[in-house]
Amino acid sequence: MKLQEYLKSGKTYIIAEMSGNHGGSLEKAMEIVHAAAEAGADCLKTQTYTADTLTLNAHTDPFLLKNGLWDREYLYDLYRKAYTPWDWMPQIKMEAERLGMDFLSTPFDETAVDFLEGIGEEFYKIASFELVDLPLIAKAASTGKPLVISCGMGTEAEIREALDTCAGRGNHQAVLLKCCSAYPTDYETMHLRTIPDMKLKFGVPVGLSDHSEGTLADITAVALGAQVIEKHFCISKDDNTVDSAFSLSKEEFAALVRDIRNTEKALGLSGPAAKTEGIFYGPAKEEAQSYSLRRSLFVSKDIKKGEPFTKDNIRSVRPSGGLHTRYYEELLDGKTAARDLSFGEPLRAEDVEGGI
Repeated sequence: MKLQEYLKSGKTYIIAEMSGNHGGSLEKAMEIVHAAAEAGADCLKTQTYTADTLTLNAHTDPFLLKNGLWDREYLYDLYRKAYTPWDWMPQIKMEAERLGMDFLSTPFDETAVDFLEGIGEEFYKIASFELVDLPLIAKAASTGKPLVISCGMGTEAEIREALDTCAGRGNHQAVLLKCCSAYPTDYETMHLRTIPDMKLKFGVPVGLSDHSEGTLADITAVALGAQVIEKHFCISKDDNTVDSAFSLSKEEFAALVRDIRNTEKALGLSGPAAKTEGIFYGPAKEEAQSYSLRRSLFVSKDIKKGEPFTKDNIRSVRPSGGLHTRYYEELLDGKTAARDLSFGEPLRAEDVEGGI
């Protein structure tokens, strides 16, 4: 499984969420699988529920959505339209894995966990709305497999309780995802600086489940230490499927993958510095030419043996090769030349009477 390998390596694990963007077509679902693989996703994700496992077939006011992307939709009708038939899952999983991706699905009740166990699910996703469904978290944790838990709407206490529930089942393999459960999410509601705080407070890997438009938030999250990025994926926003408004097309997702990988390089999360979490001091081999142009002390006017050093006859200039500039004040404090020195020579320790 790639997830654990990526978490150890420092490389960002990138999840393409199919959700209901297949529009009820298995052919479209398989097209999404192929497009996600071509775009560079590490994992293809689905959701395992039915309308009946999520809500009641009730068309009364409490079940009516009153604003946002799905304004005036009843919950049951929305979930019936958006769900992925369970009998598609083995085919989707097999094809995703054949193409080199992991398969991940979100169970929304205990029967979904049992079903996913039956098809060999290797790890589980807990959705933000189910962060407070402790029996579901306990059931998934009891499998002994890693849990990726979204934290949209979650208070610090609720997140802690979810992790404690996992630990109570002997499962210490949780990954938390910062999330805002607004669809789509405005930037000012994302609070991405919470990511490093979550890592510090909870002591587990942290990522981002992103419902904003575009990819800016994802790149920012990686720069802040996110180790997992989950983004909704569609073939085209023109498909007008249930989540397409805040999903990335194949081309956009490919650009996201490229930008994240370049961000990792810029942060030092790949290459030699990765072993120290990107922290690196000193000249890189690529800086060799620049390093030769650092300041050092050179003779700026001919100097006779025994003559004192002055501001007129030595200077701190580019390139390197002469004495370090830390000796400049010491040389001006009565030091004299040990030999005749010519304009343009690098000043060396042996050129100083009595040494330096």
